[in-house]
Amino acid sequence: MGASVAFLGLGTMGSPMAGHLARAGHSVTVYNRTRSRADAWLTEHAGRAAATPAEAAEGAELVFACVGNDADVRSVTLGEDGAFEGLGPGALFVDHTTASARLARELDAAARERGAHFLDAPVSGGQSGAERGILTVMVGGEAEAFERARPLIGSYARMIKRLGPAGSGQLAKMVNQICIAGVLEGLAEGLHFAAKAGLDAREVVEVISQGAAQSWQMDNRHATMLQGRYDFGFAVEWMRKDLGLALDEARSNGARAPVAALVDQLYAEVEALGGARWDTSSLLARLEALDRD
Repeated sequence: MGASVAFLGLGTMGSPMAGHLARAGHSVTVYNRTRSRADAWLTEHAGRAAATPAEAAEGAELVFACVGNDADVRSVTLGEDGAFEGLGPGALFVDHTTASARLARELDAAARERGAHFLDAPVSGGQSGAERGILTVMVGGEAEAFERARPLIGSYARMIKRLGPAGSGQLAKMVNQICIAGVLEGLAEGLHFAAKAGLDAREVVEVISQGAAQSWQMDNRHATMLQGRYDFGFAVEWMRKDLGLALDEARSNGARAPVAALVDQLYAEVEALGGARWDTSSLLARLEALDRD
């Protein structure tokens, strides 16, 4: 039988994720700060909309959230009319937002005080992965709570793994973003080099993508990069937010992340070109802009 669940945040990721839960037969109550998005979601899916996060959480067995940053998470959880006010004993809050590990531990403690449970569960896979139900989910929290949430998360994910106690999911997402940042800069430099060397970059990619240089970014972004198309995908400003979290954590734990720090600054230059909302593959646009200067 379906569970009674709430979903907070109906952006490009949250809306399709909540939709998968509804299609899986769960009773879904949605909340979004801009009510029109909740109303639009209800035109496509069965469920109801709540006026506040607290109202959405009342009576829910599991409450999911996917919002923007630490401040947004605090607002929908601990703020006035926040979801934690409506969490009943035994309820489980699952945060899919990419946020700080520090906040995850704080919310875990706050949930325990209320007799509830908490999982930090940031995702990877972008809007396309959310729509297709093939996200990767990195989870931190209690093993029992994880097993309880796993079947529901499985409605929109193909890879779900618990990596340790509260905060572990966020830390794993930081690793993910550090790795992506380095790969994207390498791909941008490689395509730029190919053009400067007089090579057909598409033909080069056709060859090297069959060897050790292959990556998801190469397979899925090289063509649009060569076309100069960046009006889609994961925005530069959000990547900078994520890298900021990773670099802040690195300063705390002593990890060295010179490439991540460099790429963060390169993205700042992309923002200066007007590319705050461009896809993260727009690092190539920065190199091409330098050529024009």
